[in-house]
Amino acid sequence: MQYFDSELNESYTPYVIETSIGVDRTFLAIFSHALKEETLEDGSTRTLLSLPPVLAPYKAAILPLVKKDGLPEKAREIMDLLKYDFMVQYDEKDAIGRRYRRQDAIGTPFCITVDNDTLGDNSVTVRERDTMQQERIAIDQLPAYLHQRIRPIKVD
Repeated sequence: MQYFDSELNESYTPYVIETSIGVDRTFLAIFSHALKEETLEDGSTRTLLSLPPVLAPYKAAILPLVKKDGLPEKAREIMDLLKYDFMVQYDEKDAIGRRYRRQDAIGTPFCITVDNDTLGDNSVTVRERDTMQQERIAIDQLPAYLHQRIRPIKVD
């Protein structure tokens, strides 16, 4: 396609540069890159939304191992400790493995499990979404632990 400009007495091919960037396209790119399906050692698969922790809507899920023996009450105390600094979710429905899978699918980077040992030693098990590794952390150290792992990487 050619255009002739009679004022300049020139002929040229017109072009349009349409930059298209916005929140919706950026989110779609991040979302499609982060959504994964992994095959585990036992042959089962898990769906995982591997968002960077700073972008994940929920930063942690508090999961009492069972719905009795004072574990839900202790889990609520932990939720009260964290809810002003982080977006956290409480979940006590289904078996712990199903709860882990559910949190993996929605992109929650950390699951905090309250078990019977928690009542004795005042520590919880923290499971990381991407590696599925678990670590015992004292409850009073949880805010610092999460802040350290959620903060964005500084670029100089």
